[in-house]
This record gives sequence, structure tokens and C-alpha cells, in this order.
Amino acid sequence: MLENIHKSIDEIYPEMVEIRRYLHQYPELSFQETKTAQYIAEYYEQLEIPYIANVGGNGVIATLKGDKPGKTVALRADFDALPIQDEKDVLYKSKVPGVMHACGHDGHTATLLTLAKVMKEYQDELEGTIVFLHQHAEEYAPGGAKPMIESGALKNVDAVFGNHLWATLPVGLLQTSKSVMMAGADRFELTIQGQGGHGAYPQETKDAIVIASEVVSQLQQIVSRRLDPLETAVITIGIFQAGTAFNIIADQAKLTGTVRYTNPDIQEKIIGEIEKIIKGICISNDADYTLDYLKGYPPLINHPEEAEIVLEASKNIVEIYKAEETSPYMAGEDFAYYTMEKPGAFFFTGANKAGNPYPHHHPKFDIDEKSMPIAAKTLIGAYFGFQRSTR
Repeated sequence: MLENIHKSIDEIYPEMVEIRRYLHQYPELSFQETKTAQYIAEYYEQLEIPYIANVGGNGVIATLKGDKPGKTVALRADFDALPIQDEKDVLYKSKVPGVMHACGHDGHTATLLTLAKVMKEYQDELEGTIVFLHQHAEEYAPGGAKPMIESGALKNVDAVFGNHLWATLPVGLLQTSKSVMMAGADRFELTIQGQGGHGAYPQETKDAIVIASEVVSQLQQIVSRRLDPLETAVITIGIFQAGTAFNIIADQAKLTGTVRYTNPDIQEKIIGEIEKIIKGICISNDADYTLDYLKGYPPLINHPEEAEIVLEASKNIVEIYKAEETSPYMAGEDFAYYTMEKPGAFFFTGANKAGNPYPHHHPKFDIDEKSMPIAAKTLIGAYFGFQRSTR
């Protein structure tokens, strides 16, 4: 049956591309994906597959129950976009100013929708139940996974699998991990309050730019000098805002940054070191500060048995020339919440488009759409693999 399913996936490829390009033209930001959610719901309605909308927000869950007994496996795709202006010169360029699918979520959605359409044809031969889990708001913490889970998305689910089309990997390469797949991702905002004044009289001021610069420099030493070199962590300051004119000493500086880690114990150590450094520098400069630290997604940890199921599934897919285990990626993913609740695994499907070297979250980001049927075949292969593993 799996061979026939693969043929059906290949046959539905033009529709897969059509859906992906439509969604690419009409992206919606995290927590605002109402029209996309409606599109997904209407697709399942046409397929006559039962679904529930507004799960944990804008989430949509469809359920295809096979005619034969078996386990229930959830397959997840996210569908939110990013606040980025699309700069690609393509016919399917985003029509929404300042918003684009710059991470492949349109491809994830098209993949799962058309896979559902294919599997509907095999319902009478299907063992167990497939849960098609369409998640909103992956891009922005607190994300959509957690509220969907709290709303019962994983109720009665035995395992969960997810895919990410990965534009920096060549088509035909698949990666997964039997432990940590992706990092925990936190965000923090720091406001330093000094005392402004004339640029000619610095002795009468508390220069917020100088103070903040010292903070930035010291924060970079947490990873290089205060953590075990064998631990993995990243501290990045992405925003530094201060000053109004060339001859005015700024009274306030605002910093926004991210912390990435793979070990929860290291997360707590980093938080403590950040607070210690900021407090010490501000005391020494007689300045005040406000620190807001938001713990974001935890590390995404795959279950080894389910990761092995993904690797085994790849062996039956002719388009995959290599499937390998990978070391952790420092990007974050709220799929982490699913594998905290249920056995499961996340994997990357190579999606690099020839002549398009741009990474995720870039204004010219794009994918090779031939990666989508590969992802669909791997997802359904994992479904059948889990059914066999639990007999």
C-alpha cells in the first residue's frame, strides 16, 4: 500500500504547489491567521474529513479514522508567517506588505493538506487514526503548540511527528536526532536608565550608551568564560536603541536579545549571570535598569525510538539519497511541547532551491517545492512505522 500512496503523492504534487503558492501570497502573522485557518478548515470540509477549528486559538485539527484497529498518530504542520517584506521576484510573491512566509510554513501546510487528501482514498485500508494537526503561531512565543495541547490536541494520541522544510539543506537529504534536535529559545528586554545631558559635559551625566555597551561586552563573556566549554549556548543582542542627536548624551538605552541553550540547567545559570552582570555594571555607574526575561520554547528533544522510525521510513523513499542523525540546531521550535507530552520526533527535509542561497527569515527566502512530496512520504512512512512498532 505504501508504494501506491507514494504514487498518489507524486500525482497530487501540482495541487501541493498550487496550495503552497496561494498561501505564500496571502501570509498572516502569528496569532492573526484567521483566513489561513478558514482555508484549512474548508479544505477538510470538502474532503469530508471531520475537523475542529479554533483549537487553542487559530489551530485546526482534522481526524481520519481508518477502518482497521491501530494506534493514533498526529502529524503536525504550522501555518503562520513573519513580519518581513518579501523581496523575491516570483509570481507567487507575497501580496501582503511587510508580511511573508519566510520559513516554509506555507509548504508545511500544503504538504499536510494534500497528504490528508491522499490518505482519504486509503481510509478503508488504514490501520489506526491519523490526526492532522495544523498549528498556528509557531514563530512567536508563547506560540500555538502549548495552548493547542492544553485544549486537548494530543488527547488519545499515541505519537506525534513533525517536519520542517529546511532551505539550507539540499533536496534529498533528511536529518533528525535521537535526543536534542533544537535549542531552547528565550528572549529578554533590558532598559538602562542613566542621566542625559550635553555632549560637551559628560561629567554631569550618566551615559546610557556607554553603560549599555559595557553590558553587551560583558554578556558575551558568559558563554566564553563562565560556562563549561562542553556546554552549548548562545547569547545574542539583536536590538540596541539609544540616543536622539549627535551632541546629546543619551539618558536611556534599550537592548533586546535572545538566549539559546540545550541544557535546562545551563539556562538557569545564564539567567543568573545576566542579572549579576547588569546589576553590577549599573551599580558601578549609579544607573537604574529594568530587565524583562521571557522563557520561551524549551529544547526540542526527540524520542530515540520515534527518530529511528523516521530514519527507517526514509529508506523507502527514492528521492532521499541520505538520512542522517544531526547535532542540535540552535534555532527554536515549539514542537518541543509535543514531545514533552507524547513519544515523537521532528525531522528536517532538505529544501534548498538552486540559485537561492538565502536562509530562513530572509526577505528572499524560498524553497524547492520538490521537497514537499518527500516530506509527505516521510510523514506517512513514520505513521506506518509507528503502527508496526507497536503491534
